[in-house]
Amino acid sequence: MADFGGTELDAFRAETRAWLEANYPKSLSAPMAEDEAPWGGRKMVWKNPDAKLWLDRMAERGWTAPMWPKEYGGGGLSKTQNKVLEQELRRLKARPALMSFGVWMLGPVLLEYATEEQKQRFLPPIVRGEIRWCQGYSEPGAGSDLASLQTKCEDKGDHYLINGQKVWTSYADQADWIFCLVRTDTTKKHEGISFVLFDMTSPGVEARPIKLISGSSPFCETFFDNVKVPKEQLVVKLNGGWDIAKRLLQYERQNISASGFGGGGGLSPVEAAKKEIGVDSEGRIADGDFRARLAAHSMDAHAFMLTVRRAEAESKQGSGPSAAVSIIKYAAAKMNQERTELLVEALGLKGLGWEGEGFSAEELAAPRAMLRAKGNSIEGGTSEVNLNVVAKRVLGLLDHQ
Repeated sequence: MADFGGTELDAFRAETRAWLEANYPKSLSAPMAEDEAPWGGRKMVWKNPDAKLWLDRMAERGWTAPMWPKEYGGGGLSKTQNKVLEQELRRLKARPALMSFGVWMLGPVLLEYATEEQKQRFLPPIVRGEIRWCQGYSEPGAGSDLASLQTKCEDKGDHYLINGQKVWTSYADQADWIFCLVRTDTTKKHEGISFVLFDMTSPGVEARPIKLISGSSPFCETFFDNVKVPKEQLVVKLNGGWDIAKRLLQYERQNISASGFGGGGGLSPVEAAKKEIGVDSEGRIADGDFRARLAAHSMDAHAFMLTVRRAEAESKQGSGPSAAVSIIKYAAAKMNQERTELLVEALGLKGLGWEGEGFSAEELAAPRAMLRAKGNSIEGGTSEVNLNVVAKRVLGLLDHQ
């Protein structure tokens, strides 16, 4: 697809700006609460009807997946057009119309690997936010060594039969469908894994939320007891799932990195420090040691975001994300942990609240965000695994016997 330039791009920007200004609901200008995130799917409870209206309007244009082909519901935009759309959304400070594992992870690999029939079936509902997906990868005995997974998938003639367990399945209790790694050959490790899609309402599927130290339960244990899966929901081919799994992990790490994880209830460490620690006669944060650590973190964060933008541009120029996303994911986890720790430190006693009166909602969110951030170095591949990927795939180092 050729990129527009010059006058054509200017016309596209003007049209895009006008459409966004006319169609972005004014009620969404307020900060988005955590329970208002537009995940979509059959179980979504829309607390603000305008959020659903925004999704529907964006999906109708394919702009929830702006660079996907139009024949699968996407926007069909070129790289430069998509950049203009992103700029105009930022200018308007618009909320995301859709937050979706389907858009971020599953969709890109389906575009690359799936059959035409599978693309036509699964991609348009992702764009429209009709199906919420979860990821069935990690197991109690197969986390960092994912290829050791043991969830069994047996060929029963006209269908597959799945038995086993997954763990740390994000939002499995809220999801409609799952993309799942299963073992279809017990005689081989990587070459014995397949990639299947199935409905979470299938008989034999059970999701149990895991309560975290932060008090929330985004992760689940997921159990499969004689779950029947139609054969047409196998992606690519039998025992060909490991290549898809690796590719999807690259997209996952890229999107985790680009998001920077977030958290902290909207407060920044700088704002909190100026208010709670105070400033000196020159307007600087009064505590010199804290000021120096905060400045170092702020410089790292700025450099990180520039690196993310460069990596995103390079991935769009090539064939998608590379192993280099492991560097960014590792850095993103470390920086979010530092940021949430600095925020709690800046708040002082106000950063120690957990519940009850005497604390604002932002203050109560800070310690929970700090505790939640401990999981950043585990999810999407542990920091240790990502460092191994960097050593082998980026630096070209080999294991020494």
